[in-house]
Amino acid sequence: MIKFCTLASGSSGNSLYLESKYSKILIDAGISFRRISRSLGSMGLTVSDLDAVVLSHEHEDHSRAVGKMSEVPVYVSGETVDFWERKRNGHDHKNSGGPSKTAGSRNGAIEKFREFDSEEPFLINDLTITPFSVAHDAIDPVGFTVTDGSVKIGIVTDIGKPTALVIESLKGCDALVLESNHDREMLFSGSYPPYLQQRISGGHGHLSNEQSASLLGEVLHDGLKYVLLAHLSAKNNTPEMALGCSLGVLRRNGADGRVMVDVAPRNTVGEVITV
Repeated sequence: MIKFCTLASGSSGNSLYLESKYSKILIDAGISFRRISRSLGSMGLTVSDLDAVVLSHEHEDHSRAVGKMSEVPVYVSGETVDFWERKRNGHDHKNSGGPSKTAGSRNGAIEKFREFDSEEPFLINDLTITPFSVAHDAIDPVGFTVTDGSVKIGIVTDIGKPTALVIESLKGCDALVLESNHDREMLFSGSYPPYLQQRISGGHGHLSNEQSASLLGEVLHDGLKYVLLAHLSAKNNTPEMALGCSLGVLRRNGADGRVMVDVAPRNTVGEVITV
């Protein structure tokens, strides 16, 4: 059994709490340390109760608080640690077009990172976490699957396109936390400048509602119980649009009454889901 909920979801910050019988972890810590502490407190927890923070990539909306996580092990890809070390030592390494602010540049490198390699599973108590590479404009971005041996959760929140590796990694999941970032019509008719529209919609940006729904259709199976749509744009999407696309795929596959779908709230702690 795994419980999970979002502490925050969106371009202003992302953090997902997961709890198994013997583990309590965060996937990403892209909001302030104070806000993480307050959010955990609303569930009767403290930061010191966490066994780990696991980072998907270096962008600030996923890594903002890690500089203050001195009491919690922080797991991050080795390539990302190398990038932060170069930044700390004054050697610029150009990002591939994404946000320039990172936890490494804001707070200095953390001395006690626990490094992982993409596609190499690692253990945190009773949880096996398997990172897999995704297409995003960061140094070494990854999605994750997390399993306690009986339940498997798939997590992808910053991804420009659903590659074959992503589809294969997410097969067989009992629950998904799946990006559904933008409605293309809203994005291209909105106020964002052309370069930002192209970055978001490009192959190393973020999934549209339609792309997210298509990915859901690719990995849909009889054992899937829950889908949480995440990282919705505040300006270029609505919960109703995101839900409509995903529910349409479920309906066409006869699964709309079997699979629960919800949208992660942007600025508040989400509902605790037990799988």
